[in-house]
Amino acid sequence: MAIHNKTFNNAIDTLKQLGVEHKQITTTTTGDIWKIDMDNQTLFPLLHINPVNVTTGQSTLTYNFQLFVMDAVTEKGNWTEENLQSADYLSNEQEVMSSCLQICVDIIGMFRHSKWQTATTSMPAVPDPLVTDIDDPVYFTDGEYSLEPFQERFDNLLTGWVFSIGIEVQNDFQTCTIPVADNPIGK
Repeated sequence: MAIHNKTFNNAIDTLKQLGVEHKQITTTTTGDIWKIDMDNQTLFPLLHINPVNVTTGQSTLTYNFQLFVMDAVTEKGNWTEENLQSADYLSNEQEVMSSCLQICVDIIGMFRHSKWQTATTSMPAVPDPLVTDIDDPVYFTDGEYSLEPFQERFDNLLTGWVFSIGIEVQNDFQTCTIPVADNPIGK
């Protein structure tokens, strides 16, 4: 079986697509933490993907990211009559933290159980679009995660969670297709 090497672009695009497909995430962005768009036009909840580094294994690459899941907290003054009748607190911060934490857990779960990552059409008799082909390239993650809460980390009352995740992919470190001249490099 040939190894389907996954690039940095593949990993980023997969994380972005996860953000698009998750029904609670409205906006997905990528880049340095300082590039998070704090404009009032941004729709929240937001998933922000911050690339950290890449580590190599014997036959793997691990793309390491810091993921931020955040939403805007609203204060009681902005609430509708319905919100006020059930409000015990001055803001919805606890609800925002709970929702954002669940999104983080969903992301980890989707990478741990990679059947959600690839859809195979090679078996048309099977109606489930999430059936995967064992030869499809997939991403993996394992281990334990520490999810760190933040409140008002940015200028506009954003609250949420940040965590680091390593996305592991197969890589055979193929040397036959390296774009170099066919000359020895040792002197």
